[in-house]
Amino acid sequence: MNSKDSSQDGDATFKSFSILFLLGFLTILIGMILIVAATVLLGGQSGSWGVGGVIFIGPFPIAFGVGPEVHWLVLIAIILAILSIVMLILMRRYALRNF
Repeated sequence: MNSKDSSQDGDATFKSFSILFLLGFLTILIGMILIVAATVLLGGQSGSWGVGGVIFIGPFPIAFGVGPEVHWLVLIAIILAILSIVMLILMRRYALRNF
Protein backbone atom coordinates (compact mmCIF):
# COMPACT_ATOMS: atom_id res chain seq x y z
CA MET A 1 0.00 0.00 0.00
CA ASN A 2 1.56 3.26 -1.04
CA SER A 3 0.97 6.80 0.16
CA LYS A 4 -1.33 7.58 -2.78
CA ASP A 5 -3.76 4.82 -1.72
CA SER A 6 -3.79 5.97 1.89
CA SER A 7 -4.29 9.54 0.72
CA GLN A 8 -7.32 8.49 -1.31
CA ASP A 9 -8.72 6.56 1.67
CA GLY A 10 -8.26 9.64 3.84
CA ASP A 11 -10.01 11.82 1.27
CA ALA A 12 -12.95 9.41 1.07
CA THR A 13 -13.22 9.30 4.86
CA PHE A 14 -13.11 13.09 5.08
CA LYS A 15 -15.82 13.41 2.41
CA SER A 16 -18.03 10.90 4.24
CA PHE A 17 -17.51 12.74 7.53
CA SER A 18 -18.25 16.09 5.89
CA ILE A 19 -21.48 14.81 4.38
CA LEU A 20 -22.64 13.31 7.69
CA PHE A 21 -21.71 16.49 9.56
CA LEU A 22 -23.63 18.63 7.07
CA LEU A 23 -26.68 16.35 7.25
CA GLY A 24 -26.64 16.46 11.05
CA PHE A 25 -26.31 20.25 11.07
CA LEU A 26 -29.16 20.65 8.57
CA THR A 27 -31.37 18.28 10.57
CA ILE A 28 -30.83 20.33 13.73
CA LEU A 29 -31.43 23.59 11.85
CA ILE A 30 -34.67 22.32 10.29
CA GLY A 31 -35.84 21.05 13.70
CA MET A 32 -35.19 24.44 15.28
CA ILE A 33 -37.06 26.20 12.49
CA LEU A 34 -40.03 23.85 12.91
CA ILE A 35 -40.10 24.43 16.68
CA VAL A 36 -40.03 28.20 16.26
CA ALA A 37 -42.73 28.06 13.56
CA ALA A 38 -44.97 25.84 15.71
CA THR A 39 -44.52 28.15 18.68
CA VAL A 40 -45.38 31.23 16.65
CA LEU A 41 -48.34 29.65 14.85
CA LEU A 42 -49.82 27.55 17.66
CA GLY A 43 -48.45 29.15 20.82
CA GLY A 44 -51.48 31.24 21.74
CA GLN A 45 -54.14 28.66 20.84
CA SER A 46 -53.79 26.22 23.71
CA GLY A 47 -53.68 27.02 27.39
CA SER A 48 -51.56 24.02 28.34
CA TRP A 49 -47.94 23.49 27.49
CA GLY A 50 -45.12 21.19 28.46
CA VAL A 51 -41.42 20.99 28.08
CA GLY A 52 -38.95 18.19 28.56
CA GLY A 53 -35.42 17.26 27.73
CA VAL A 54 -32.44 15.01 28.24
CA ILE A 55 -28.99 15.97 29.48
CA PHE A 56 -26.16 13.53 28.83
CA ILE A 57 -23.41 13.23 31.41
CA GLY A 58 -21.16 10.70 29.76
CA PRO A 59 -23.34 7.79 28.68
CA PHE A 60 -25.99 8.47 31.36
CA PRO A 61 -29.12 10.41 30.33
CA ILE A 62 -30.94 12.62 32.83
CA ALA A 63 -34.54 13.22 31.68
CA PHE A 64 -36.71 16.06 32.99
CA GLY A 65 -39.96 17.82 32.15
CA VAL A 66 -42.79 20.08 33.29
CA GLY A 67 -46.42 20.28 32.16
CA PRO A 68 -49.57 18.19 31.75
CA GLU A 69 -48.27 16.03 28.88
CA VAL A 70 -44.74 15.75 30.16
CA HIS A 71 -44.79 11.97 30.46
CA TRP A 72 -44.94 11.71 26.63
CA LEU A 73 -42.14 14.23 26.22
CA VAL A 74 -39.90 12.45 28.70
CA LEU A 75 -40.73 9.04 27.20
CA ILE A 76 -39.76 10.20 23.71
CA ALA A 77 -36.61 11.83 25.09
CA ILE A 78 -35.60 8.61 26.86
CA ILE A 79 -36.22 6.55 23.72
CA LEU A 80 -34.06 8.94 21.71
CA ALA A 81 -31.35 8.78 24.38
CA ILE A 82 -31.34 4.97 24.28
CA LEU A 83 -31.20 4.99 20.48
CA SER A 84 -28.28 7.40 20.50
CA ILE A 85 -26.34 5.23 22.96
CA VAL A 86 -27.03 2.12 20.86
CA MET A 87 -25.88 3.93 17.71
CA LEU A 88 -22.72 5.08 19.48
CA ILE A 89 -21.92 1.51 20.51
CA LEU A 90 -22.61 0.15 17.02
CA MET A 91 -20.52 2.83 15.32
CA ARG A 92 -17.64 2.23 17.74
CA ARG A 93 -17.71 -1.52 17.03
CA TYR A 94 -17.77 -0.85 13.28
CA ALA A 95 -14.85 1.58 13.57
CA LEU A 96 -12.77 -0.82 15.66
CA ARG A 97 -13.45 -3.70 13.26
CA ASN A 98 -12.31 -1.69 10.21
CA PHE A 99 -9.10 -0.32 11.71
